[in-house]
Amino acid sequence: MYSTTFLDLPALTQAQGTVSLPGSKSISNRVLLLAALSQGTTVVHDLLDSDDTRVMLKALQQLGCTVAPTTIAPGQPVHITGLAGALPAHASAELFMGNAGTAMRPLTAALSVLGGDFRLSGVPRMHERPIGDLVDALRQLGCRIAYLGNEGFPPLHITQPDFSQWPDSPIQVRGDVSSQFLTSLLMALPLLASSRDITIEVVGELISKPYIHITLELLARFGIAVRNENWQRFTIPAGSRYRSPGEIHVEADASSASYFIALGAIAHGEGITIQGVGLDSIQGDIRFVEAARAMGASVEGGPNWLRIRRGAWPLQAIDLDCNHIPDAAMTLAVMALYANGTTTLRNIASWRVKETDRIAAMTLELRKLGALVEEGADFIRITPPATAADWRAASIHTYDDHRVAMCFSLAAFNAAGLPVRIEDPKCVAKTFPDYFEALLSVCSTPRERIPVICIDGPTASGKGTIAAEVAQALGYHLLDSGALYRLTGLAASRAGMALEASDAPQIAALARTLPVRFDAEQRIWLGDEDVTLALRSEEAGMNASRVSALPAVREALVDLQLSFQQLPGLVADGRDMGTVIFPNAPLKVYLSASAACRADRRHKQLISKGIAANIDALRADLEARDARDMNRSVAPLKPAEDSVLLDSSALSIEEVAAQVLSWWQERQPFGRD
Repeated sequence: MYSTTFLDLPALTQAQGTVSLPGSKSISNRVLLLAALSQGTTVVHDLLDSDDTRVMLKALQQLGCTVAPTTIAPGQPVHITGLAGALPAHASAELFMGNAGTAMRPLTAALSVLGGDFRLSGVPRMHERPIGDLVDALRQLGCRIAYLGNEGFPPLHITQPDFSQWPDSPIQVRGDVSSQFLTSLLMALPLLASSRDITIEVVGELISKPYIHITLELLARFGIAVRNENWQRFTIPAGSRYRSPGEIHVEADASSASYFIALGAIAHGEGITIQGVGLDSIQGDIRFVEAARAMGASVEGGPNWLRIRRGAWPLQAIDLDCNHIPDAAMTLAVMALYANGTTTLRNIASWRVKETDRIAAMTLELRKLGALVEEGADFIRITPPATAADWRAASIHTYDDHRVAMCFSLAAFNAAGLPVRIEDPKCVAKTFPDYFEALLSVCSTPRERIPVICIDGPTASGKGTIAAEVAQALGYHLLDSGALYRLTGLAASRAGMALEASDAPQIAALARTLPVRFDAEQRIWLGDEDVTLALRSEEAGMNASRVSALPAVREALVDLQLSFQQLPGLVADGRDMGTVIFPNAPLKVYLSASAACRADRRHKQLISKGIAANIDALRADLEARDARDMNRSVAPLKPAEDSVLLDSSALSIEEVAAQVLSWWQERQPFGRD
């Protein structure tokens, strides 16, 4: 997951390949709570690992559920042993719900019914998300819920209920603010239906009916057969009792699928295949497929897969009531940037009370890109930039809202070939922690568009450390070119090759396909093996010198180094990155320091590792290596003509990295938003 302050996406052109989506957030948190309320153990497969599900799992453990394992791991089911519809006597807890509405609202209802002493809170935005209509409905029954802050909003204090004045009339709840209020009642009230029918009546229009459909489908899996009367009255029959289904599989998230459906519709390429969700999904957001087809996408699918290709181009503008796909409809707003007219998305008032005011957020950010946007209380109208020249490079503020971040990544396919900056990319952890990795795994663009920062300099100038710092700050790939000859020598010697001209073709072939990776901790990996220490040996240095003398190997390693230029960008350090390997890099830094300073740094480094060293000998060796490197016939050590020089002798690592990042920012079209 990208944890950088921002992520710059270069202009993208093509997309093709297969994406496996994470589990649905809506299904995951419903299943977790239903399993917790049931008797017995439920084995949950394909559970979403996200901020929201972690919040729910932690709360359930605080309430006494047994969860094994306690953390979610890929491919590993989670076993939930439920409470059988009752909490321990005098149960109490302080529960932090983050910004997870799918955890806060259903847990509020369930705990209000079960009784105990609970305080529920969240992040500041959660304390701005309304919950008053749910609280009002629960109070009709005798539940005792107090507001600890503003009336109608969390945080909440829940105490023991008094059901002595049970109402004769149906329990009423508004349906036009959030469907989560009705979902919460439907999940909590079966706990009170042992001897009587319980009827819930929706006041006003019920929005987001597909999410209620998910709730009803899952309730049925756990033994609760709710009668649905035209989406206005819902009756939980007397004698209802939660029963674990034993095992349950979580569908992939149809809302997350919308980004890759849109991707297939707007990008050149052979198409996108989505695995984990299909046309028969119980999730309402699968109807996003209908909207995408109306805009021109070519979509086919089966029980657990979808395949999307670009169809009509440009896309067709639409005028759509989006009540049935409120979350996925946000993706349509970005698809509208590629349409041939004005797109209007209606009946989306619920956007106002989500993780942020999404109508206002989408309006502001779409305008940054050059679109004409009109917003109303429950609609948004988008006219795309008229020509390629009208597009703008934009830094997208994401409002700690995962869907804003994911939607606007699609703007990188703009006709003007402009990059897009996504601020706070880690906010996607709410539902899809690896979204950007998944996106970039199927996207491509001409290599010259992928940004490269070159950090060259003499031995022990600190270029490797600085390159790692800069790469980590930007979320870019890292290339330590100096290690490649050592790696080649190590791999060739392990393969039994003679490090001589006679084996040069075989060594070159090996070098082109070395499975090498550099990480932010400056470790070097050969496949799954950490070879960092092995490359520091005297033998590794001697082998590197032998293979570097072979022209075929040098040529092969140029190809290998070029292959590191991958999305979203690269930081490459070495002695000839800016002069030979990446001569067109937009930023080249030549990092230097005095021989005395470099010797002192190397001495401290070796001593810290328990390696004896003489500082005078180190300085003499560095000066000799400088002379050899500057006078060699092939790629001599020297600054590129367009590089910026930085003497780090009196600077800390943090100061040097900050200066390089500042120079990089100055070269970006986003400014300092």
